[in-house]
Amino acid sequence: MNRGETEMKIAILTIWRSLAVGLLAAASGAVLAGTQFSAEVSQQGPQGKLSAGKLFVGDKRTRTELSQQGQQIIQITDEGRGVEWMLFPDRKKYMERPLGGSGGAIPGTRSIQAKDPCSGMPGLTCRQLGEEKINGRMAVKWEMVASASHSEQPMKSTQWIDKERGVPLRQEMSDGQTTELKFVATEKLNGRQAEKWELVATMPGRPEMRTFQWFDPALELTVRQELPGGMVSELKNIRVGKQPDDLFEIPTGYERITMPPGGPGGPGVPPAGPEGGAIKP
Repeated sequence: MNRGETEMKIAILTIWRSLAVGLLAAASGAVLAGTQFSAEVSQQGPQGKLSAGKLFVGDKRTRTELSQQGQQIIQITDEGRGVEWMLFPDRKKYMERPLGGSGGAIPGTRSIQAKDPCSGMPGLTCRQLGEEKINGRMAVKWEMVASASHSEQPMKSTQWIDKERGVPLRQEMSDGQTTELKFVATEKLNGRQAEKWELVATMPGRPEMRTFQWFDPALELTVRQELPGGMVSELKNIRVGKQPDDLFEIPTGYERITMPPGGPGGPGVPPAGPEGGAIKP
């Protein structure tokens, strides 16, 4: 990977660490906000192919249900226990692993990140440079430095972090790459108030990439996104209320299996059924 690709990777990591590139990426937001709810997850591709699943958010716990390669998969995360389970109901088997620093792969995404944009990102350090207005919003300016490899110099970028939402409003890389996040409007989406945001990513000599996100302040969650290429992901039929405890437990009679080297679908997992749609991060 060359220097430009590495810098863009840092930019994407820091931006989408807050906004995420999929509704099934890292949704600690609703868990941290303490709001319990259930929802349907839908994802439609550019060719119109539709995938669907379900999301349940409890007290520091989440459950997602989806179909992948013809088999049902249930993912449960429990932040209190620091554990994540992947269940295969058709075979009554499950895998277990500890939650990582990001809280594991949980549907939805919190749009507010740590005050320090380098928090939880090894090899990166940040220095605060003051405050400025970006697109009419107050932001904290940071200098980010990535540790050098044996063959490269340290890489630097500058970020402006929104004081209210905690997301990067702008990021400038040393090679001219930029990402800019703009608040568009407050809109009604599926009967709920949501903030519409536009993310524009640019690289010298390449077309701009534009993505739209709808953030639900009450849930502290991105509830819809439109990605480059025509991919649309959305949470629908959101029902706020306490979720049953048994949704977040392993049912009786399930056998634990070892996490394979390649992750789910590797040698340790029984073969999947016929190919089916999947909701991907």
